[in-house]
Amino acid sequence: MLYQLSEYFPYTPWSVFRYVTFRSAGAAVTALLLSWLLGPSVIQWLTGLQFRQNYQPKDVRGASDPSAAAADMAKRGTPTMGGLLIFLVLDITVLLWAQPNAMVLLTMLSLLVLTCLGFYDDWLKISKQNSDGASSYLKISVQIVLALLIGFYLWRLPSTRILVSDIQIPFFKEPVLIGVPLLGILLAAFTIIGSSNAVNLTDGMDGLATGCTLIVGVVMLILTYLADNVKLAAYLQIPHVRGTSELTVVCAALIGTCLGFLWFNCHPAEVFMGDTGSLALGGTLGIMAVLIHQPLVLVLAGGVFVAEAVSVMLQVSWFKYTRRKYGEGRRLFRMAPLHHHFQKLGWKESKVVTRFYIVGILFAVVALSSLKIR
Repeated sequence: MLYQLSEYFPYTPWSVFRYVTFRSAGAAVTALLLSWLLGPSVIQWLTGLQFRQNYQPKDVRGASDPSAAAADMAKRGTPTMGGLLIFLVLDITVLLWAQPNAMVLLTMLSLLVLTCLGFYDDWLKISKQNSDGASSYLKISVQIVLALLIGFYLWRLPSTRILVSDIQIPFFKEPVLIGVPLLGILLAAFTIIGSSNAVNLTDGMDGLATGCTLIVGVVMLILTYLADNVKLAAYLQIPHVRGTSELTVVCAALIGTCLGFLWFNCHPAEVFMGDTGSLALGGTLGIMAVLIHQPLVLVLAGGVFVAEAVSVMLQVSWFKYTRRKYGEGRRLFRMAPLHHHFQKLGWKESKVVTRFYIVGILFAVVALSSLKIR
């Protein structure tokens, strides 16, 4: 909106709105201030509607771990569905500061669909007061349809076909595979679906998913800006994708939103984002990685999310295998996702979250180093 207004006043102070860097800074500050402004009202509204987590999570630690059980009890009654605040702030900020193009619209479409899916899942949990929610089949089906539609749309347009027809991986200058649209669409779908679910699995401690998303968001902000700059993309030998600089504004808005939400979500949390927020944030990161032709860089940048998801897959697979072979299921970790394993080892929740932040920053540095190590 502000960009369009600047076109009517090209030789006035309004012209600064034509610069992506200025609009990105404005988007970050706007999202942060809106989060602070709207946060208390949204939390009060959610509390009034009884949108609270009064049920026991699926991974019950039980009486054998008194401190963890006490922590679970302390969190009961905390408002959930805070993802609605994230969605509202992101939408308003992007509307104000971004110039709408196909990249921005695809990203915001993903945000909308996954927010609705997460809201439905949270609604069922609250209605039934248990952790079952929507069926896994429904959630994965919606994610698959969304991801495949986006991949097919990118392939249909000549200007974006290369995003799915060629496979680009970190630390390599040139695509490792060229002219493989089917594989590219599947990779794009896997990136979006995997990122959405990985962030969802990470959302199990106060501020953990929010802070880690913030860290990955900084990486994506840098990558989206570089991808649309012809000279910098050529110098760094990364794919040049026109229009992705507007995703830099979206990333800045995401960073500001996460900072603002973390204000209320840090320990002890005043509100949880729920699946309403975690599925949407993860999907947003995934679609942006696809749109800059760097889906596998997200695996590096989001190493914490990957570790959380892998820990769950290993735990479930090993448990089923040992139950078939020995008649009794065994565990690789004391508890999955991974953050609960460390909590079982006696780490305080705040220590787990802080150390995961540190590891997340290290993964972010590795992802950014892939720009020069080729």
